[in-house]
Amino acid sequence: MESPQPMVLANARLATMAAPVSGRGAVVIAGDRILWAGAEADLPAEHARAERRDMEGRLITPAPIDCHTHLVHGGNRAREFEMRLEGASYEEIARAGGGIVSTVAATRAASEDDLLVSALPRLDALLAEGVSTVEIKSGYGLDIDTELAMLRTARRLADLRPVRVRTTFLGAHAVPKGHEADAYIDQICLPALRAAHAEGLVDAVDGFCEGIAFSAPQIARVFDAARALGLPVKLHAEQLSHQGGTALAARYGALSVDHVEYADDDDARALAAAGTVAVLLPGAFYFIRETQLPPVAAFRAHGVPMALATDCNPGSSPLTSLLLTMNMACTFFRLTPAEALRGITANAARALGLDDCGTIAAGKRADLAVWDVETPAELAYRIGFNPLHARIFGGRPC
Repeated sequence: MESPQPMVLANARLATMAAPVSGRGAVVIAGDRILWAGAEADLPAEHARAERRDMEGRLITPAPIDCHTHLVHGGNRAREFEMRLEGASYEEIARAGGGIVSTVAATRAASEDDLLVSALPRLDALLAEGVSTVEIKSGYGLDIDTELAMLRTARRLADLRPVRVRTTFLGAHAVPKGHEADAYIDQICLPALRAAHAEGLVDAVDGFCEGIAFSAPQIARVFDAARALGLPVKLHAEQLSHQGGTALAARYGALSVDHVEYADDDDARALAAAGTVAVLLPGAFYFIRETQLPPVAAFRAHGVPMALATDCNPGSSPLTSLLLTMNMACTFFRLTPAEALRGITANAARALGLDDCGTIAAGKRADLAVWDVETPAELAYRIGFNPLHARIFGGRPC
């Protein structure tokens, strides 16, 4: 088989998330890989006669990565949105039988085909903004069969669209009606995890450590099972209160800890020591009208990498725009536009344990986004505007 011919994306502005490039830049790709990236004036002679495509001064970035979603689910929770506007809190709705468990009923009632059809428009909205990789969690089944159905559906999405899907088992998302937390972990969550792993459906294991969900010792049992299967862990932690989940996840060397509004300086130190990414989810912060800000200054001070994600889910963040997520992160959390861009590229890849994407560098996947903007800051600046010119997935425009 002949090697793919190189192609030069020339006359571009580059935000590589790796080595800085000043002036006009170029990216050389062949097949699904990047061969070279840098200042166009330094283009190696071996690529001088390669096919050249003029980017006309547009910005090229790594393709965005959404590293925390609940994209596959049944139903919606528009009525709960109304209830919150009428004064009910997220916890009050959950304790009254709403919240996660209400989506569980709708998800259990849906077939795998139903779940697929409902998830595709949400995925398409992300792809329209250049997204190349999406993490999708289970957690709305809370029984063995439906958890597996969610993960199978997530995998099927990658067969229907040009996108990479990373699946995360989130059986420890909520305690279903009629169950006690410890018994649920023993009788359903852990058997479901083992069954999903046996089917090859799991890339990582997550949990929800919160007063309305599971305690840190209970999550530790799930993490022990994940470790025994050789699977990395992640955690929803410190979203509504401080329960010690962040410190627990750091002890297990978690890929990421997500939400973290109530994390503190000690948590930041622990994440830094563990090399764990803090995933900020401003969509949920906005939608449930939270007031506790994540400790961004502490994350900066201790060198904790910060990623951003939509947290697309039916109850607390029905958001399908990483561009809006960037704006929210800058507006609410005071991230810089540069931090926001790194949060949906290099740091998002790290939060998924991926080392072949998220930056523009030789050897990385040719997953790129070409934007009709002059500076990277414009991506976080605009609201409700999509300047994507082209999406390149695995070296192919799509």
